[in-house]
Amino acid sequence: MAAVSEIRGGTAPSQKVPDLAAIEAAARRLAGQAVVTPLLESHDLNARVGGRVLIKPETLQRTGSFKFRGAFNKISQLPRGSSVVAFSSGNHAQGVAAAAQILGLPAVIVMPGDAPAIKIANTRSYGAEVVFYDRHRDDREKVAAGLAAERKASLVRPYDDPDIIAGQGTIGLEIAQQCRALGVTPEVVASPCGGGGLIAGCATALRALLPEVRIHSVEPQGFDDTARSLQTHTRLGNQPGATSICDALMAPSPGELTFAINDRLLAGGCAVSDREVQAAMAYAFRALKLVIEPGGSVALAAALTGKLDLRGRVAVIICSGGNVDPGTFAQALAVES
Repeated sequence: MAAVSEIRGGTAPSQKVPDLAAIEAAARRLAGQAVVTPLLESHDLNARVGGRVLIKPETLQRTGSFKFRGAFNKISQLPRGSSVVAFSSGNHAQGVAAAAQILGLPAVIVMPGDAPAIKIANTRSYGAEVVFYDRHRDDREKVAAGLAAERKASLVRPYDDPDIIAGQGTIGLEIAQQCRALGVTPEVVASPCGGGGLIAGCATALRALLPEVRIHSVEPQGFDDTARSLQTHTRLGNQPGATSICDALMAPSPGELTFAINDRLLAGGCAVSDREVQAAMAYAFRALKLVIEPGGSVALAAALTGKLDLRGRVAVIICSGGNVDPGTFAQALAVES
């Protein structure tokens, strides 16, 4: 299993968390399986924000999002003959389904009935069985746990797992290596944040390799639980009934393990509106030639709106996924960027 160190105090006493060695081990497992996504630069974007911005496009990752990294790192360490169950609105679902298919394991994915059609179709295309639940009435974790017990399968959680976090942390490892190759030192890294696994893994790698970098979470309005929790150093939930087009970032609260990491390593967080997200999606398509889903666009939206002040700074923006329904994308393109 991945190497871990122990973290005490805060909101998750005695929780084991992945360290840089665990992330480097994950990178070795992912070699030849995950795409080493590039860092992209746009003169137009630099001019708009008044700094130098490098985009990390996980839209180009296998399955169209960063989630494949953590899923493969976790599932590749399970015993032979295992089967897996996961719960997800779509990107983790696809990552788990694809990793299980590569490794020859059966997969069952619990998805909300209102998940984007493209994510449901893609999950099934990797050979996984999809079981639906009602996002407003059912507890997805209980549904998934019940299926895992019934089928004697391993439950692959979307973020609160050391091996998942270590897999996502390979993005931070790549960012540090790629910036070194470019001869630049990023001062700011901004990442979308739902349950917190992506940013926790990236922060672990980046702060180990670039101790002075400031890492910011970006969330949709109404789902800014991590930003609020960072201010109080206590895990806080979101108000029931909130809605957002960012289906990938609608976790009810920060993960216990992820927040124990993020509370120590992040500089802060901010939130963006659905309209700001749509404008960022439209800008990415027109200026950067990237198709980015709503949840994957939030960090770019924070940069474009100035909620993340990048004037005179070198920054890396993570665009975490590109799995968006055509109708949702068409609506975004109609928004002035």
